[in-house]
Amino acid sequence: MATAHKTTMVTAPPEQFMKTSGSTDAVWVHTEPYSNRPHYPRLNQDLETDVCVIGSGIAGISTAYELVKKGVQVVMIEARDILSGESGRTSGHLSSDIDDGYTEIKSKHGDKGAVMHFESHDWAIKRVGEISKELGIECEYRNLPAYNISQYPRGDKHHEDDVKMLKEEIAYSKTLGMDAEWKEGYAIKGWTGQVDQRDAAVFYNQGTFHPTKYLLGVLKWLSQQPNFSCYTRTRMMQCQEKGVEIMGFGSKEVKVTTEDGKTVSCKDVVMATCVPLQKLSVVAEMEYDRTYCIAVRIPKGSYEDALIYDTAEAYKYIRFTECDEKDDYLVIGGCDHKVGQHGNEKENYEELERWTRERFTQVGTTDYKWSGQIFEPVDAVAFIGLDPGTKHTYIVTGDSGNGLTHGVMAGRIIADQITGQENAWASLYSPSRKASIVKSAKEMITHDLQINSQYKRMLQSDINDIEDLLPGTGGVLNSKTSKPIAVYKTESGEVRKMSALCPHMKGVVCWNHAEASWDCPVHASRFSKDGVCVMGPAKGNMNPENEEAKKALQQAVQG
Repeated sequence: MATAHKTTMVTAPPEQFMKTSGSTDAVWVHTEPYSNRPHYPRLNQDLETDVCVIGSGIAGISTAYELVKKGVQVVMIEARDILSGESGRTSGHLSSDIDDGYTEIKSKHGDKGAVMHFESHDWAIKRVGEISKELGIECEYRNLPAYNISQYPRGDKHHEDDVKMLKEEIAYSKTLGMDAEWKEGYAIKGWTGQVDQRDAAVFYNQGTFHPTKYLLGVLKWLSQQPNFSCYTRTRMMQCQEKGVEIMGFGSKEVKVTTEDGKTVSCKDVVMATCVPLQKLSVVAEMEYDRTYCIAVRIPKGSYEDALIYDTAEAYKYIRFTECDEKDDYLVIGGCDHKVGQHGNEKENYEELERWTRERFTQVGTTDYKWSGQIFEPVDAVAFIGLDPGTKHTYIVTGDSGNGLTHGVMAGRIIADQITGQENAWASLYSPSRKASIVKSAKEMITHDLQINSQYKRMLQSDINDIEDLLPGTGGVLNSKTSKPIAVYKTESGEVRKMSALCPHMKGVVCWNHAEASWDCPVHASRFSKDGVCVMGPAKGNMNPENEEAKKALQQAVQG
């Protein structure tokens, strides 16, 4: 058996966080390096348009695509570089075999809601295939079966409990129209280790693809259309509808103001930013997790090309992607935990490697390790549609581990709503829904209590002295005589100090050892080591507290 490759976490250059939201790279850069991505200008003038889309991930690009196809004029803005968010850090699963399960959806949204949930995800899988074919995008798109297996080996007393649960999910899913079956004793090809995890719930007609190849292909088409334009390194700082401000709107309904003071006046705005860039609203109706992935070489033909999921609460998820003529990459993810609430994130990569090598004994080196963000809505359904209390501001959030299909269907739902067309799924995903949220009151209260407990960090210190920090690491220094300070020590020993208070709601950030980032444990905003905001709901960067930090932040933003 080949030995594991020891991947070293190298301190990322400042521009890394303008390209992606971590110091690590996802496997997709193996065939689509950052240098292949298009460059768009920074917005340097005021504009008027029909729709302003904020964010250039799969939700933003899909919404822009569906609107442009309908003849709507679209301006897209991105705070950093194109595709610098979570869409480039996913594992590339396109699934109607959803993470929460349809029996859970039924308990909160009824049979009708479960049917709509399946139909919308199934449509999204097919839509990616249709667009790939129409635009000639070679993105490894293919339909595959998904195998759901017990987290416990055969013979373990808990295996039977998992089997019972999986059989119930199969039975109910079939009533929704899913092509699914139970395979007793089924062994997945390539699963050659000593852990006997036979028996599988099989869901057919699932999908997978290379997410960045697909999105770059759609962007290429969009950039050729006269009713589309895109601006990067253009951070939105304010979004106002008429009525909030009396003057300055003209004939438009919404004004988007950037960090540089430029404005985009539009009829409608779409916040395709993973999480709305606002104080609370639906932000308080979600939990926030980090999830981890590794890409391990495996000889071609030694496995069954399929999607695989186990039943653990922090479940493992598996798929394959191209590597070279000899090997493919086995991509394994899992080990989820709440953002900013883990002692040492690097331990999760070690756990994924151990788990993988126990089961796939033919794997070789581990070439990529990275992490991403998951947004868990309290009632298990995403929020897609008008932001509560607004008339022209749309949001897309609450991916619950299915952000790719949610992003694609969001394009259709929001484009239909903006152009005045009926959409059968809009009521299920409405951010203003009440009944299912009320049913989830107990979970929401538990979540809120847990979140509020994170303000205890106002009185805590990660380090006692700056000298305690190793080069290339960070920590929060908290004394009784001053506010909490986030301290980063460079590889050369330079000390950079920033306010440790998150600009969103003043939670105290934590140092993320795996991504060399600052993560807020309250509502999961994230920042680069130099304070660049890479994940909302915060809209702005961290505040520098010394000249070294100020210069580093300016250099990172300006590139």
